[in-house]
Amino acid sequence: MIEPVFGAIQGLAQMDPAAARQFGTLLGATIGAGLAIIGAGIGLGRIGASATEAIARQPEAAGAIQTAMIITAALLEGVVLFALVIALLKGN
Repeated sequence: MIEPVFGAIQGLAQMDPAAARQFGTLLGATIGAGLAIIGAGIGLGRIGASATEAIARQPEAAGAIQTAMIITAALLEGVVLFALVIALLKGN
């Protein structure tokens, strides 16, 4: 399982500098996009869990809590989309 990683590293060492730079840029963009998606998943999970817990504690405020949760989730998705676009543009 680890041999392909070592093979990629050896191939990177044998590349010309321009190709290695392009590979490094694409790798950085991929890692950045992945971190943005992972962060969004964690954030959305916490938003949902907190909203569910708040509704369970105070059911009469369910409408206000759901509205706040949806607005927060939408803002989070917008930030993640922006981060993905920036990561992919930096990769090109």
